[in-house]
Amino acid sequence: MNKDVLVVAEHFRGRLNEIPLELLGEGREVAQALGGKLGVILLGHGVRNLVAELGAADVVWLADDPQLEEFNPDVYGTLILTHLKESSPGLVLLGSTSVGLDLLGFLSVRGGFSCIDNCMRLATRDGRVVATSQLYGGKVFAEVALPDVTTIVAAIPGAFSGEAGRIKGNPEVQLLAPPETVTSRITFLKLIEPPEGDVDITKAPILVAVGRGIQNAGNLALVEELAEALGGAVCASRPVIDQGWLPLTRQVGKSGMTVKPKLYLAFGISGAPEHIEGMKNSEMIIAVNTDPNAPIFGVAHFGITEDALELLPALTEEIRNMTLKKAS
Repeated sequence: MNKDVLVVAEHFRGRLNEIPLELLGEGREVAQALGGKLGVILLGHGVRNLVAELGAADVVWLADDPQLEEFNPDVYGTLILTHLKESSPGLVLLGSTSVGLDLLGFLSVRGGFSCIDNCMRLATRDGRVVATSQLYGGKVFAEVALPDVTTIVAAIPGAFSGEAGRIKGNPEVQLLAPPETVTSRITFLKLIEPPEGDVDITKAPILVAVGRGIQNAGNLALVEELAEALGGAVCASRPVIDQGWLPLTRQVGKSGMTVKPKLYLAFGISGAPEHIEGMKNSEMIIAVNTDPNAPIFGVAHFGITEDALELLPALTEEIRNMTLKKAS
C-alpha cells in the first residue's frame, strides 16, 4: 500500500474553505503514522497565493488555469483522476460537501476506486487506516479497514479540528499540466449568492438557535434580542425554516448548514438526528427545552428544562446588565 495521503483543497472565490484545513490536520497525522507524505491537489484560476496556507503539506500539486476558474466536476474530476493514476496515493481525502460528493462519485466510477462517505473519524492500526463512517443520520456507525489500494474518503465538515492544518509555510510545489479540452455535460451559468446583508452562520462565533418551541414568528424578536446582546446570530432547525419564519441560509442540520461556533444556544429544539448532525461539534452547547427526554440534551454540555419564552427575556436582560457593568 502506498503510504502517501492526498487532500483535495476546496476553495471559493480565492479563499480556502475550512474543510481542507480540517483534512490537512488529520491527513498529516495519518501520513506520519504510516511513514508517508502529505500532498494537496489545488485546482483553480488565480489560486497560487493559497499555497502559503497549505503549509501542513509536504507537496502541493497545482493547476492554475482559466478553464478551472469555476468548479466543474467533469473538468476537475478528469484532472484529478489523471493525477491519481500517476501517483497512486493510499488515501485521498475530500469533504462530504456538494463539491466533494460530486468528485467522489466521478472518481469512484471513472477510476474504479473504493470510496467511503460521511467519515467522522480516522485512525491507524497495525499499519492500516481505519475509517469510521456514520449512517442513517448518525444512528449507525460503521468501522472499516481501508483496502491496500487507493481509497477515497469524504469527511463530514467539522469532524476534525482545523487548527492542526492551519500552518503557514512553503511546501514544495509541483505544477500539473493544464487540462485538455473536456467534453462536459455541465455548464456553469451563474452563482446565486445569499441576499446581501444576511449572516453567514458558519462563521458566527455565537449562535442562538430556535425550533418548534418558539411557537410563532412573532416570538423571534425575543431570540434576536438575545443574539444582539451576545454579539451573535440567529439560526434555526428545519421546522422554523419550513414555516418561512427565517431564510434557508439560517438552517442548521443535514439539509442546511454545518456549524461549530464557540457557543450554541438551542431554545425549543428537540434535537432530531438531522439537526444534531449539523451542530454537534460546537465548542459549547447549551439547550433549553421543557421536555427532559429531548434528544438535544444528549449532546448538550449544559441544559435546563424551562420554557424558552420565559427564559429568553430574563437572560437577555441579565446579559445586558453584565455588559453595562463591564463598560462602567
